[in-house]
Amino acid sequence: MEKTKSIKESLIGFIGQGFIGKNYADDFEQRGYAVVRYAKEAPYEGNAEKIKECDIVFIAVPTPTTPQGFDYSIVEGVLQHVGAGKIAVIKSTMLPGTTKKLQKRYPDRFVFHSPEFLRERSAAHDAAHPNRNIVGIPKDDAGNRKAAQSVISILPKAPFEAVIDSTEAELVKYAGNNFLYTKVVFMNMLYDLSQKLGCRFETIRDAMIADPRIGASHMDPLHKSGHTEKGGRGAGGHCFIKDFAAFSELYEELVGDKQGIELLHALRDKNNELLRASGKDIDLLEGVYGKKKGGGIVHPTSPLRTRLRRGKAILPSKEGRRQSR
Repeated sequence: MEKTKSIKESLIGFIGQGFIGKNYADDFEQRGYAVVRYAKEAPYEGNAEKIKECDIVFIAVPTPTTPQGFDYSIVEGVLQHVGAGKIAVIKSTMLPGTTKKLQKRYPDRFVFHSPEFLRERSAAHDAAHPNRNIVGIPKDDAGNRKAAQSVISILPKAPFEAVIDSTEAELVKYAGNNFLYTKVVFMNMLYDLSQKLGCRFETIRDAMIADPRIGASHMDPLHKSGHTEKGGRGAGGHCFIKDFAAFSELYEELVGDKQGIELLHALRDKNNELLRASGKDIDLLEGVYGKKKGGGIVHPTSPLRTRLRRGKAILPSKEGRRQSR
């Protein structure tokens, strides 16, 4: 960023205008920033060149997990629109290690990862009132830290703010989503047990919520994810299904202990059963696992590492050396 510019004079870009990118861009405009939006849809499809002029560019485009694995090719493609010397802040969920690979491909600009924590049902409020601002940097040096602080400075103030390693930032997102995924599955199992025992589930739930270690979120077995108006059982929505699948594959490849893998598979199968039985977010479920009745991703050939190719995923090796395919 240019030293002569004040914070509010900075031009802020947004690539992707789904519910994440749109709500972040709306918040910046409401706070008085000059904003450029670029997306494949009208009326923003002609703004690619204008993005190059932006000092900081937030990227919120799809990074799906499909039956073929994790795909970050859209992020990789749109980074070319960020100008040299400018700052790219990836809000899309990224498999741990991906930001460092992208920084190596685009060495003439800053490439950071900042996990987003927007809920589909309250995205506008969450964008304006964050509880965490995290910026992950691929290299811990003075230049990256200064650039990261400039990103922190333009975000709405949050109770928790941190500049951390980019792989750590990527894992934070997966950690939170998969913890809540597990909580949803457990609460559904507790609901079924309560019914068999003749107990009022609401009484059990409310008593648990009173424990500050547990909290009130993700405690109802029947709820709407925000993806559609149809409610149902199980962990659904755009994030939980795909992020659990990607996390499970990463754990299986890098950690590989039999009991841990069996536990993840059991959680997946139970959750998928809940979703299918209640008809909740079936399109999202099939987008990750295919139309196969069972829970697992149908792999075309062999383990994850040997299937990965450029624009699909990156994994750290067990020895800590970065491996890309």
